[in-house]
Parts: sequence; structure tokens; C-alpha cells
Amino acid sequence: MKRIADIHARQILDSRGNPTIEVDCVLNDGTMGRASVPSGASTGRFEALELRDGNPKRYLGRGVLKAVENINTIIRKRLVGMRVTDQYPIDHALIELDGTPNKTKLGANAILGASLAVCRAAAVTADICIYRFLGGAGTKLLPTPQFNVINGGAHASNNLDVQEFMIVPAGFDSFHEALRAASEIYQHLKLLLKNAGKPTSVGDEGGFAPNFKSNEEPLEFIIQGIKEAGYRPGEHIYIALDPAASEFHKDNTYIFKNPEEQHFTDEALIDTYTRWIDKYPIISIEDGLAEEDWKGWQKFTARLGDRIQIVGDDIFVTNVKKLKRGIREKVANAVLVKPNQIGTISETLDCIKLATDHGYKTVISHRSGETHDHFIADLAVAVSSGQIKTGAPCRGERVAKYNRLLRIEEEDKLDYAGLVPLKR
Repeated sequence: MKRIADIHARQILDSRGNPTIEVDCVLNDGTMGRASVPSGASTGRFEALELRDGNPKRYLGRGVLKAVENINTIIRKRLVGMRVTDQYPIDHALIELDGTPNKTKLGANAILGASLAVCRAAAVTADICIYRFLGGAGTKLLPTPQFNVINGGAHASNNLDVQEFMIVPAGFDSFHEALRAASEIYQHLKLLLKNAGKPTSVGDEGGFAPNFKSNEEPLEFIIQGIKEAGYRPGEHIYIALDPAASEFHKDNTYIFKNPEEQHFTDEALIDTYTRWIDKYPIISIEDGLAEEDWKGWQKFTARLGDRIQIVGDDIFVTNVKKLKRGIREKVANAVLVKPNQIGTISETLDCIKLATDHGYKTVISHRSGETHDHFIADLAVAVSSGQIKTGAPCRGERVAKYNRLLRIEEEDKLDYAGLVPLKR
């Protein structure tokens, strides 16, 4: 059995220019697995702790040298000698070593970096892809992507309250054709924005980020871009939204600042979403209400859950306990899965299994601060999630995941999920 001989971490930069962690796991046969950890900008209050140094003289306080040190000392000492294929025992050891509910002692970024590096080393030494290592023979599906083509909210310096406007190429028979369509629409959208006198610089996740006259106007541009590219809205291409409503929720009120300040109750905001769904081919809404508005989420799910996919992100934070409450209270019908929200691969897999066992769909997701690590692409295939969101078809750290899925499609001839996981 191959055992862990060394664990070593270093501080690197993510796609937003902020420090993050990269970890090497070296085995006794010389095999090495390397992984890096993403970081979010729009983060839920209940996510596991991302440990930062807080020293204003270094990276404006965002350094991760404390987390790096935790890996190179405490975590290394605990993991050296363990069998690399024992992912669950290794992750349990990391959780026990930290000993806090939210991984505040060692940092979820430190723990996840070690967990990911061990997994990759195990796959490398077994000479098997991560998606097969985690998913086994049951792996059979390539995910339908959600491409974030217009950025707002915490992901851009524009006037949009809604954070993500995504196109979903669900009406195709293969992943590579879906990716081609998305790329072509993205380029047509760029031209439309340029001709309208809007800048075509991009936000954190590769989507265009100009100002708009309202939170609905991007939908009109997207529909036009789909048509200009030669595709049919609601047949080839659908739309998904991530309002990230916690970001504009204050004192039990939802506040849009564009075009002028508007105040919404939860029911009034649901009315707005309903109007948009009636007008545009919207198939999924993520975080349509705030992370602590459980009663509002119940109304949202009861009213629209049989029409669209309703995805919980900040309200669930890839946490089994949170998701159990959601299942019990009939909140949402899908869960966004972000490994760095919870801190280990094992806990991530537990959340996915719980969701699947109770009929909830899963959407494997990136973060706004990313690296070129494509682990989530393998994860989406491993668990047959059928859905992934990892930004626009633009920026290297985003397309690294899509290009990985292209290679998997070529290697394994897997089926494309298409519309199936999104049907109500």
C-alpha cells in the first residue's frame, strides 16, 4: 500500500490576484499529487472558515501563511505514514485535528488543500483519472454547464444587483457542441454590447460587466445574442440566474439599487422572478432569497419549484446539517456544491449523496477566485451530477475546467446530460 511520505504547502495567487494555497502530497514511491484551493467573494455566513493572516502590510491582510504553516507542521505530522487511498479516514483525521465546527483552528483552506492533494496523489499512483478514482464504474455522465456570461453583484464593479446571468446549452447531444454554442453566443453578445456603446471588459468569472439600465436588461441582450448566434432560446439554450440575494438583503427587505432604489418583500421579489420566468426561458435560479430567510425560501419553492430548478447555495453551504433542514422544510430542489465551503472531499461527497438520496439535484461549482486546478470538473463527472458552473467561456482558470471536460469526453465517450437533470 502506498503511504504518504510528505505534505508540503506554499502560498500562490488566485485569479483575482489574492493569495491562496497550493499543496503537494508526496508518496513513498515518489509519486506526487498537487492541488490548489479556490476562494469566494460572495461567501455565505455559514461557510467553513477561510484562514487569512490579517497582516495589512502583506497582501492587504489576505495572506495565507498561517494556513500554509498549519499544513507544513500540524497536518503534515498527522498525515505522514497514512495510506493514501484512505480518503475518508484521512479527512476524518483532519476534521478531528481541527476540532472546531467551522474549521476555525487550522482553516478550511488548509484542510481542503491537504484533502485534495491526497486525493490527486492517490489517483496518480493508481494510474487512474480522479473521476474514475472517486466515481468508479458507475461514472457515466458529462455535466451540462452553466456559463456566467454577464457578471454583477460582488463579482463586478457595475450597477447590477443580480450577480450572475448564465446561459445553459442543454439542447444538444454532446458536450463539445454545447461548449461551441456557448462560445459563439459569448462572442455575439460581446459584439452586441460593443455596438450598444457598452464596455466589454469582464468580471471575476469572465462574464461581461458593463452598467445596464435595469436588472432585466441583461436578459434582453442574452436573448438577442442567442438568436444572433443562430440558436433558439428555450430549445437549444436556456437561462439560469444567481441573484445572490443575501448581498442585497437588509432588515428583512430586499433592495435593488438599479435603476432606482426598489424595496421588495420576499413575495414581491418572487413575483419579479415569476414575471421573468414567464417572459424568458429561465430554467434555474440560485440563491433567489437570502441565506437566513427560510420562510421566504419555503414560499419560493412552493410557488416555483415545479417550474424551475431552485438552487440553494448560501443557505446550505455544502453542509449536511443545513441540507437536512432544507429537505425537512421543503426548501429548494437542488444544492450548489462547493468543496471549499465545507473543507474536505469526504464531507462534499456526503452532501452530494444526501441530496441525491432525497431527489435534490446537485450543481458542482467554482468560486470567483479560482486557479487552474480542474478538480471540480472531475468531481462533476465522478458523482454523475449532470450540472456544473465554472464561469464564462473566457479566462484561463475558467476554461481549464471546460477543457478538462472536453478531454474526458474524448477519452471515455460519456453521455452528455443535456436537459435531463433540469427537467421539472
